Amino acid sequence: MSESEPRPDASLTRRELRARRLRESGDAPRADTEAPGAGSVPEASATDSEAPATGPAEAPGPFVTAALNVEAARRRLPAAEPTDASGPQPSRVASARPAPSARPASDAPAPAAGAREPAAASAPAGETHPGGAHDGDAPHDEHDGIGSLFGPDHDEARVREAKGRRRRRGGCFVALAVVLGLLAAVVGGGWWALSTFADSEIGQRVQQVLGINQEPAEYESGIATGSAEIQIVAGDTGWEISQKLHEAGVTLTESAFYDMLVGAQLNPEFLPGVYQLQQQMTSAAALTALEDPENRIDNAVLVTEGSFARDALETISEVTEIPLEELENAAADYAAFGVPEEAPSIEGFLFPATYTFDPDATAEEVIQTLVDEMFDRLDALGVAEDDRLEVLTMAALVQREAGGEDDMPKIARVFFNRIDEGMLLQSDATVAYGADSTHTVWTTDEQRADASNPYNTYVHEGLPVGPIGLPGEAAIRAAIDPADGNWLYFVPVNLSTGETVFSATLEEHEAATARLQEWCQASDENAAYCE
Repeated sequence: MSESEPRPDASLTRRELRARRLRESGDAPRADTEAPGAGSVPEASATDSEAPATGPAEAPGPFVTAALNVEAARRRLPAAEPTDASGPQPSRVASARPAPSARPASDAPAPAAGAREPAAASAPAGETHPGGAHDGDAPHDEHDGIGSLFGPDHDEARVREAKGRRRRRGGCFVALAVVLGLLAAVVGGGWWALSTFADSEIGQRVQQVLGINQEPAEYESGIATGSAEIQIVAGDTGWEISQKLHEAGVTLTESAFYDMLVGAQLNPEFLPGVYQLQQQMTSAAALTALEDPENRIDNAVLVTEGSFARDALETISEVTEIPLEELENAAADYAAFGVPEEAPSIEGFLFPATYTFDPDATAEEVIQTLVDEMFDRLDALGVAEDDRLEVLTMAALVQREAGGEDDMPKIARVFFNRIDEGMLLQSDATVAYGADSTHTVWTTDEQRADASNPYNTYVHEGLPVGPIGLPGEAAIRAAIDPADGNWLYFVPVNLSTGETVFSATLEEHEAATARLQEWCQASDENAAYCE
């Protein structure tokens, strides 16, 4: 076929057909828009390799040359230099390295305008093609649009590069989503673990020591008010004094005073006796007050609510230096002090309060002072003399079973309801008192089945034979005027705070009992309360 004869349309590519039509119409593009741009990978066909050149390529204009130089710089290729339009033109397809199948540059004639370069497909699969990287041996897509400044083949490369960037961005987005998901899982899991630890007993202790996210452990300085009396007996530890200060309303928390001693590495010695302090003090201020002899009340004895008669006699002996044996012998003849003869002992008839005795007071005078104070309180509350034993028996039971004064009227109601229903009171406190195991709230099956224990309300109906401790005025009021309610059961579910659940049915009570068991098993500290 001669050079001037056009090839049949069937053998021409769409791009060649378009170029021929443009030439025939007189709008043939310049050679600089037809030549492949730098970095393009020309496609090959048998027809392309046979196409003769149409003439020397025209020299690129200054704008195109500048653009080519920019592109060459971007790809780190030799810059295009302007040449004389009449001279031979170098190829503007500059590759970083020749394809493995390409001939040496010295043997390769410069391609004519509109001619195609040797097939890129001749390179082995997986090789990097000159002018840029390709996706393995995937074939090029035909480009039908109008070419860019650097030619249609360069547009094709830019399309592939853009696709690669999109794929890379897509991969980055996926990786970022995975990382964020993992981070959320780690943070969520860490937050759950931290929350679980913070709710534990150890976590609460750590937070308290570090002062993290905790309620204040101390009252603010300068807000002390009212008055409180603290009794220190021989052998009291720092922890026991800390508890006494909190119970009297002096310090904000049970451990505040003890923590202050430990933190400051202090080991003060306190004289036994009763000390006059204020309420809502800081631990440091309380320590200063306890070390001041002016705050110690001479020959003062503090009998605490809920304690036992024998404990009161021991405290009196320590403060007044009256031999304990003398006090016990005097208390054994309780009827001589006006206590009903049907009472089993003087238990319950010594009113808990603070007393100051003359240095030469006798055992009988001391005991009479405490009994008279109890009778005065009962008379003021309207309790008849014949009812004293029964009221004090119920009041002592309420005092021992209650976790706080607010629960006392409810507890009294439970016991009265059970008596009215003909039910056994089933109070472990009564069993423990008769078994002389008052150091614990728990009783054994054998102890609860022991009918020889006259205080055992698991086998004996009604109230126990007498008081099981020394009730205070709040407990006495509850015994006289119990709350309204249909409760038949109650159980403490937190022995450190005294939180108590009241139930009207056995099923509700069993659920509350399970809560107590769970609380006891939650930590070693809790377990110590349950021993």
